[in-house]
Amino acid sequence: MTNAIERHCVWFVGAGPGDSELITVKGLRLLQQADVVIYAGSLINPALLDYCPATTACHDSAGLHLQQIIDLMREGIAAGKRVVRLQTGDLSLYGSIREQGEALNQLNIPWQVVPGVSAFQGAAAQLGLEYTVPEVAQSLIITRLEGRTPMPPLESLASFAAHQTSMAIYLSVQRIHRVTEQLIAGGYPSETPVAVVYKATWPESQTVRGTLADISEQVRAADIRKTALILVGACLGDEYHNSKLYDAAFSHEYRKA
Repeated sequence: MTNAIERHCVWFVGAGPGDSELITVKGLRLLQQADVVIYAGSLINPALLDYCPATTACHDSAGLHLQQIIDLMREGIAAGKRVVRLQTGDLSLYGSIREQGEALNQLNIPWQVVPGVSAFQGAAAQLGLEYTVPEVAQSLIITRLEGRTPMPPLESLASFAAHQTSMAIYLSVQRIHRVTEQLIAGGYPSETPVAVVYKATWPESQTVRGTLADISEQVRAADIRKTALILVGACLGDEYHNSKLYDAAFSHEYRKA
């Protein structure tokens, strides 16, 4: 990307999980040059808007419907302004950019995406957690509980639980009792470690740890009702094995290759 951002397209920027310094250099540069920013309400750390020029028109999309958001984008592009759509985390996960992109396509307005740090990454960094512990878990399932948005038939929590690998569950803490029921029914032992991270990387972040057997009560006692990520799996426990990457024999062969 050149130093001056393009005016003829809408830039979708992943804002990261909360900490205003966890935005990419490219995302920062876009904010510094933006004429119009449409940001996702309370999900975005307002400190990110401090990167924008004083003349930037900042619109909170929390109270807007899709057509109003598209109208702001269209009007900005028509006026030759630099338009940034700032959304939480990384837009490839629960980012709702598909419908926005389709609407812009119909208007023949180009758009591009700048990735961001997702909450599952921010939470892991905050906890010093590795999801892929050798010989414990080598996969990470990112999913959610069914809600207003239904789940495809083959993607229930119970079916994923059969793998008993690391799992990051979004948008589900308000029904954590149902989450634990499905995970145990699907195959996770009730003593499987769980961490619930409220507002990962924000100053007011809070972490509650427990097991599938008791995490629901702990979350209720902590009064965590939204904006939290549920992490599940043996990766949260004490078991681990050293990576072969640093094994002396492997390293020697790797260097030779």
